Amino acid sequence: MTRCDAKVLKVESLARVEGEGALHLRFHDGEVTEAQLRIYEPPRFFEAFLRGRAYSEPPDITSRVCGICPVAYQMSACRAIEDACGIVVDGQLAALRRLLYCGEWIESQTLHIYLLHAPDFLGTDSVIDLARIHRTHVERGLALKQTGNTIMELLGGRAIHPVNARIGGFHRVPSRTELRPLEERLKRARDDAEATVRWVAGFDFPDAGIDTQLLALAEPGTYAIDSGTPTAMAAPSTAGLPADTDRALPTRTFPLPTFPDHVVETQVPHSTALHSLLDGHRHLTGSLARYAISGRWLPPDVLQVACEAGLGDPREGTVCRNPFRSIIVRAVEVLYAVREALRLIDAYEPPPHPYVDVPARAGTGHGATEAPRGLLYHRYTLDTVGTVNEAALVPPTAQNQAAIEQDLLRSVQERLATGPHPTDAQLTAQCERVIRNHDPCISCSTHFLDLTVEYG
Repeated sequence: MTRCDAKVLKVESLARVEGEGALHLRFHDGEVTEAQLRIYEPPRFFEAFLRGRAYSEPPDITSRVCGICPVAYQMSACRAIEDACGIVVDGQLAALRRLLYCGEWIESQTLHIYLLHAPDFLGTDSVIDLARIHRTHVERGLALKQTGNTIMELLGGRAIHPVNARIGGFHRVPSRTELRPLEERLKRARDDAEATVRWVAGFDFPDAGIDTQLLALAEPGTYAIDSGTPTAMAAPSTAGLPADTDRALPTRTFPLPTFPDHVVETQVPHSTALHSLLDGHRHLTGSLARYAISGRWLPPDVLQVACEAGLGDPREGTVCRNPFRSIIVRAVEVLYAVREALRLIDAYEPPPHPYVDVPARAGTGHGATEAPRGLLYHRYTLDTVGTVNEAALVPPTAQNQAAIEQDLLRSVQERLATGPHPTDAQLTAQCERVIRNHDPCISCSTHFLDLTVEYG
């Protein structure tokens, strides 16, 4: 890229991300002055057409928001509606929900690791090219993903947009005999998941750090998946530390019903998705945040694998803020989800009824779970007969947009300051790689690039 007084670099369609987004970079006097992650898919109006629906409908409707993480939307919706109605689902029904969620974590995180992210580290343009030179690794990834799909099919009725979950529990619950075949498959998957952690730990990782708050659910004693209290870890700059510091910083919690007071959404001109700020500042949710906040509660054997992979030990106050290493954290989370699924199946006893009754009542309920890409929040206001009068959904990708743009700005500026100026193609590849570190889920599709460069 040649120097000029003004320049705009446009990537109209991002490759190997789940959905349709674009990137615009603006330069002036050799400095990058603006980075915009432009999400241009048409508004889908889920919050609007949930109004007037029966309180039993949001779990099925919102699962259509995403074909990669439908369980996250179902479970967040169920928790919010049950909260509004004063019902807590516990025992084996709660365990089955967590098992279903483990299936989604396995399939979704594995999809990103192998099909979308690994090509960045191994010099290929797609998983098809990757399979030509690393066939056994790709086959292992596909087998792992299929294990997650199998869990979702058994508990959810199908792998995409499951239909068996409902408020209060499930339409039908499995017998122990039906779950038993999963055990042998999950034992094989556990070996594949460990191998995946060790494989990705061997990749070449650029030095980087993200200077934002980290936000995740926390549930002391366990690694939060389907419940917890919102917990934020301070940004390094607030303590006078560099962005790549590996030191854990103070955390604060806030009650879930106050989520809208802390995470405030605003409309920006360049995106059809809302941007969010946490108490007025950028934040990041997802795997890096979860590992920083809840990593110390991972089982010791999983933590040992994580430490051997170079993530550091969160029990000793070590935090990974390098977004390139997020692929390792996701692999560790796949290993944890496999292990957790085995534990849940071993302890399973069919409940006497597949669901608990959830009588309608007027009220507002809040629900949040950890989608693979981060904290997903739902809020519903019901009237006395259970009609939805108001709905709010705050997905993780919308929360992460401002942090991703900051990371892009940092990455490009460092590239311009430390070496020969890259070509437009090199800069495009670098920026797409930075975006894929954060696994944005815009919706499910993959695109080739259409790059336009404007000189001012």
